[in-house]
Amino acid sequence: MAGSWDRARDSLSRAGRATAGAGRGTLRAGRTAAKKTAGASRTAARGTVRAGRGVRQATRRLTHAQGADRTGLGRLIELTAAHGAGDVLITVGLAGTLFFGLPVDQARGQVALYLLITMVPFTVVAPFVGPVLDRFRSGRRYVMAGTLFARGLLCWAMAAAIGPADGLTLFPAALAVLVLSKAYNVCRAATMPSVLPADITLVTANARVALFSLVSAGVAAPVAVGLTAWLGADWMLRGTMMIFLAAGVVAVGLPRHVDAPDLDFDEEEEEYEAGEGKGGRRQRWRTLLNVGPVVAEAMRGNAAIRLLSGFLLFFLLFLIQEGHLRGSGYPKEVMIAILAGGAGAGGLLGAVVASWVRGHSPQIIVLFALALATTTATVSAFFFSLWTALVVAVVAGFAQEVGKLALDAIVQREIGEEVRSSTFGVVEALLQIAWVGGGLAGLLLSLLSGRSAGPIGLAVIAVALVAALAWLIITRRRRLRAVSERIRAAKAAERNAPSPASAAANPQDPRPHAPKPYGDGARTDTAKPLTDTTKPLTNPHG
Repeated sequence: MAGSWDRARDSLSRAGRATAGAGRGTLRAGRTAAKKTAGASRTAARGTVRAGRGVRQATRRLTHAQGADRTGLGRLIELTAAHGAGDVLITVGLAGTLFFGLPVDQARGQVALYLLITMVPFTVVAPFVGPVLDRFRSGRRYVMAGTLFARGLLCWAMAAAIGPADGLTLFPAALAVLVLSKAYNVCRAATMPSVLPADITLVTANARVALFSLVSAGVAAPVAVGLTAWLGADWMLRGTMMIFLAAGVVAVGLPRHVDAPDLDFDEEEEEYEAGEGKGGRRQRWRTLLNVGPVVAEAMRGNAAIRLLSGFLLFFLLFLIQEGHLRGSGYPKEVMIAILAGGAGAGGLLGAVVASWVRGHSPQIIVLFALALATTTATVSAFFFSLWTALVVAVVAGFAQEVGKLALDAIVQREIGEEVRSSTFGVVEALLQIAWVGGGLAGLLLSLLSGRSAGPIGLAVIAVALVAALAWLIITRRRRLRAVSERIRAAKAAERNAPSPASAAANPQDPRPHAPKPYGDGARTDTAKPLTDTTKPLTNPHG
């Protein structure tokens, strides 16, 4: 009996030792696996950090190239990229709310109402925000920072209003966000000449800002969709608030020369005396009638392009919904995605091409963009299908981006500091009105029944574009002819004028004296400059 107990005890002891050995082996294997996992995690983290640092350094090299780091253009590019990403996050966050949640197949009357609502921010920007920005042009950094801070706070308010569907809070806050976004764009565009490096043209600088803004918006869109699905729209908007607050801090840190010095009363009288404020009345905002022929010409060309963009958006959308887009067997959602992607790709291509432009006149660029859009729309009216509609969408996006960048450069070059923000406010309002007008025209022409609706609608908009292009070419030729005649008259007067020595010797000489050059105090009609430039660039770093 004792031997049996001894054998059982020995068996149990051996089993215990084996179990302990197995446990120690499992523990060692677990430690080894944990070490390997931790090492892999650290390696992946270091790789991610290095990749992020590499992307940041590459981005910094691009944004700060050609002296942009010295003048402040690089910081402005990064700030505008954050601004564009924040706008996309807000749009995605509000996509399912009562403000932006209009179904595609909703009644045309409600879509038209939405179009009219989008004009509200621009009716505020043009007559009110622009002059206010001109009054505070010595504090542009703080104005831009204020718009960013305010949008951050509005994001928090909209996040709180999404849950209970508080339309009384959500609707005004969304409109205020649109107004502040346009106010930032106006102030940023007016600031561009102050940060322009010597080796970069205005068109190229504007294109570089637009390009990085589009890229950041494209990266932020899928991130916003994922965050909204994971956390909800309210928490995504709260995160967007932090982006705007951080961007506001960056805006305050922009270089001081971003703020244009205020003119004293005598200098403002000098600026406005030549037909724009006689008798001491100072003009505080611009209209289409007094921006000058060069700016007005570029504005009209861009308005025609925006008319086409608004028309295509709603016209093609309703054609797809009603099944009148021939030559396509794709689902409606796929066709809409194809056309939307084409328009976005065209805009991105326009920013890239404009950033490479060297030595080309912005006025010629606007005419080229309008001519390209007109030709494409005319040809597509005869060969209308899904793929020709895609070509028109790509060209319209390209022309809109290139034309707007050229228009910004023209305003920045031709308009002085004292009314530049007001002029940009008028530009934004006019372009939005043209876009809404095109959208309403697209709604009306989409009422045409049958498969002939597409060719007829494109033919109508093509005729309107041809008329606009012809009018611009005719007015441009007249303007250039008048400028040439003025130059010849001035040269003839200079040749016929007596020299200073002969004039002193013979004061009775009936020939007219040579006009004094502009800038020495002379204020006669012959002493005015022959160009449309109202103020030269005064960038201290250019």
